[in-house]
Amino acid sequence: MSSDLPDGPDATADAARVENVRIEDEMEQSYIDYAMSVIAGRALPDVRDGLKPVHRRILYAMHEMGVSSGSSHRKSSSIVGETMGDYHPHGDSAIYDTLVRMAQDFSMRYPLVDGQGNFGSMDGDPAAAMRYTEARMAPVAEELLEDLEKDTVDFQANYDDRLQEPEVLPAAFPNLLVNGSSGIAVGMSTNIPPHNLGEVIDATIHLIDNPDAEVTDLMEYVKGPDFPTGANIVGKNAIHSAYATGRGRLTVRAEYEIDEMASGRPRIVITEIPFQENKARMVERIADDVNEGVIEGVSDLRDESDRDGVRVVIECKRGANVDVVENQLLDHHLESTFGVINLALVDGEPRVLSLKETLEEYVAHRKEVVRRRSEYDLAEAEDRAHILEGRLKALENVEDVVELIRNSEDRDAAKAALEENFEFSTEQAQHIVRMQLGSLTSMEATEIEDEYEDVQAEIERLETILGDENELLGVIKNELRAVKEEYDDDRRTSIIEDDGTVTREDLIPEEDCLVVITEDDYIKRMPVDRFDPQRRGGKGIIGADPKEGDRVSKVFRANTHDYLLAFTNHGQVYRLKTYEIPEMSRTARGKSAVNLLKFDDGEEITAVVGTDEFGDDECITMVTHDGYVKRTCSSEFENILSTGIIAAKLEDGDELVDVTVTDGSQDLVIATEGGMTIRFDESEVRQMGRSARGVRGIDLQEGDAVAGLVATDETDDRSLLTVTENGYGKRTPLSEYRSQSRYGKGLIDIKTDDRNGLVASIKAVAEGDHLVVMSESGQIMRCPVDDVSTVGRNTKGVTIMDVEIDDSVSTVDVLPTTMIDD
Repeated sequence: MSSDLPDGPDATADAARVENVRIEDEMEQSYIDYAMSVIAGRALPDVRDGLKPVHRRILYAMHEMGVSSGSSHRKSSSIVGETMGDYHPHGDSAIYDTLVRMAQDFSMRYPLVDGQGNFGSMDGDPAAAMRYTEARMAPVAEELLEDLEKDTVDFQANYDDRLQEPEVLPAAFPNLLVNGSSGIAVGMSTNIPPHNLGEVIDATIHLIDNPDAEVTDLMEYVKGPDFPTGANIVGKNAIHSAYATGRGRLTVRAEYEIDEMASGRPRIVITEIPFQENKARMVERIADDVNEGVIEGVSDLRDESDRDGVRVVIECKRGANVDVVENQLLDHHLESTFGVINLALVDGEPRVLSLKETLEEYVAHRKEVVRRRSEYDLAEAEDRAHILEGRLKALENVEDVVELIRNSEDRDAAKAALEENFEFSTEQAQHIVRMQLGSLTSMEATEIEDEYEDVQAEIERLETILGDENELLGVIKNELRAVKEEYDDDRRTSIIEDDGTVTREDLIPEEDCLVVITEDDYIKRMPVDRFDPQRRGGKGIIGADPKEGDRVSKVFRANTHDYLLAFTNHGQVYRLKTYEIPEMSRTARGKSAVNLLKFDDGEEITAVVGTDEFGDDECITMVTHDGYVKRTCSSEFENILSTGIIAAKLEDGDELVDVTVTDGSQDLVIATEGGMTIRFDESEVRQMGRSARGVRGIDLQEGDAVAGLVATDETDDRSLLTVTENGYGKRTPLSEYRSQSRYGKGLIDIKTDDRNGLVASIKAVAEGDHLVVMSESGQIMRCPVDDVSTVGRNTKGVTIMDVEIDDSVSTVDVLPTTMIDD
C-alpha cells in the first residue's frame, strides 16, 4: 500500500516546524484576534474624530472625489462604489446604509451628508435604492476634514496597498459627543447620545482654561444629551451618572400638550418623540392598546405629521379623565430608555470614558493636529522665505545676474555659476534662472519685499505657537469658537424633573429667572439675562407664545433654588421648586402646569412668594378681588400636599388677587383697578387661620376690584409704581400715601380714563431697580425704574410699554438692584 506522505530529510524538516498547541488555546486566541478586528475595524468610533472606519472612509472618498458642500450632488451609487473599491472592502449595502444615516436629520444631530432624494423617514420607511438618490458632503462635515493635506494626521495603506487613507480625521469639533455613536462589537457595545454643538464647545473651552474642572463643572455647559428629535429627558441624576462614569440609563419622554377641541373634549397632541423611536410603530401600538382596552377613554387617534414636524393627535371621549389617559400613555408608549455607554477607541483600545475624559482626549488630539499643521505651515513659509531671499539678493545684483545668465551656455551652467559667484542655494538658483524679465521691474521688487515681510511675520507667529502651549491652546479655542458661531443652534431636548425624583441641586446652576404663566396654566422659566433693558415706551420682545384664546396672566422673578408658594384664584396654595419649571425659549408656549401642580378646573396662579423670605413670626398677607384682606402665620404653610391646601376661604365670585410677606409692624397698601389706594396698619387685620375669609380692607366703589397689594413702613424710601392696562404708569413716593383706618374708600392714585385703562399692577420700587412688564399676548419688556417719572398722586403717568390696540398689560414684576449686573 503506497502512502502520499513525504519521507526522507524533507519530512524530518517539516515535522520540526510543527508546533503542538491545545485546541482551546488556539480557539481562544483566534476569537480574541477576530474580536479586536471587529472592535477596531468596524464597530467602535475613535474618540478623536467620533467616526467608525466606514464613516471616515465615506467622507474621505467624497473628499477625494471633490464632492464637497459647494459641488453638485453625485449619485449615491458612485460614492458607495468609490468607497468600496478604494477603501472599505465590505458589502455595498453596509456602506449605503451608513451614508443614508449620515444624511438623516432625525438620526444625526448635525448630519454629515447632504442628501437629495428619499433617504427614509421616522416611520421606518427605507431609503430609495442608491441608484436613485444623490449626495454630497454637508458643510459641517468639511470641518472634520479641514487641514487634512497639511500632515495633521497619520495615513495608512488601504486594504490592497494601492492608496493611502487617514487613520483619523483632524476634526475641528468634538464629533463623538456632538453626533454620538452606536455599535455592537464582540462582547461589548457603545451607545453615545448626541449633544448640542455649542454646549460641547463651551465645555471644551472651559476644560482648556480649567484643566482641573470636574464633571459637575462641565455640566454647567453641557446640560445633557440633545437629540435630533427633541423630546424630554426626565431627571438629572441619570445624566450625572452617565457623565461621571460613562454609563447611565436616561428616561426620554415625548413632548406633548393637552388642550381642548372646539367641542370641549380634551385631546393629547404629541409633537416630539423619543430618539430612535419608530413613529408609525408607536402609533400602531397605541391603537392596539386602545382596541384591546388597555388604554381607556380614547375616541380617535390620528397621525397628522408632515414635513414640518411630528403631530400625533389622541382625542379623548367626552367625560374621560385625560390625566388617566396621559398616565397610561406614559407608562406604555411615550417614554423610552436610552442606555448610555460612552465606549470609544483610545489609542486603539476600547475604553469607557467620562465626559471629562472624552473632552481631554479630544483636546489632546487637537493639540497634535494644530502642532503638526503649524510645523507644516512653518516649513512651507521657511521654504518660501528662502526663495524670496534669493530673489531679493538677485534684484540687488540684477545687472551682474542678468549678464552671468546671458553668458552661460545653458541653464545648468547658469545655475552652477549663480551658486558659485553669488552663493545662491540650489533651490534659489533654480528659481532665478526661471524668472521672467518682467519680474525685474521696481514694482515687482516692492511686491517681493512686502511678501517677504508677510512671510516673516507668519514664521514668527507659527514659531510662537510651537514654542508656547498657551498660544497653541488659544488657536484651538479660537477655531472652536468659529465652528460654534457657524453651526450652533438652539437646544432641542428639554430636561425635566419627574414627580418623586430626587434632584441634584448641586448640578443645577443657581440663577435668577423669570417665570411666565398663562390663564390656561402653561408655565415656563427663562433666564433673566435673556432680556436686555430697553428704554421705556418700547414694544418689548416676544416672551411667550400663548395659544389662540389663551393669554399671559403672571410673570414673576425667582431663583432656580427657591421653593415657591403658588397661590391660586380659588384660594389654594401649592408648593414647587423653581427648577422643576421647565426652562424654555422666549417663543415657546410653555408646559402645562398640570404636570407640576394638580389644579382644579378654572384654577390659575395669581400670586407667588418664595419660602426663603419667611421669618419666625412673619405672616402671609392676602387680598382678594372683592377687597378682603387676611393675615396667616407662615408656619401654617410648612406642610403642603401635592394637591395643595386651603390658603383662604372665598365667597362665591371672589378670587385671591395678591399675596405678600409681612412682619406685623408694616402698613398695607391696597390698590384697585379703578385707580384708588388705601394705606393702613396691618395690625388692624388680626392673624387668622387658613380657612378664614378675612376682613374688609377697602370699601370698593361699584364695579371696582382690587388690583394689588404692597407692604411698607415709615422708613421705606421706595416709591409705589402703578401700571395700567394700556401701558401707562407712574412712580409716587410711598410717603405721599397717608395712613388711614381699614375699610375706607382710600385716595385717588392714578387716573383711569380711556387713555390709561384700568390699573393692571402695583409694585414697590427703589432707585436702580428694573421693571419687567408683560402683555397678555406675550410681549415682554424690561426697563429701568429710573426711566419712569416720579410724580404725585392723581396723575396720568407716562408711557411705559407701547401696547398694541388689541393687547393690554397683564402683569408686572420688579428686578431689584441686587439682581442687576453692573
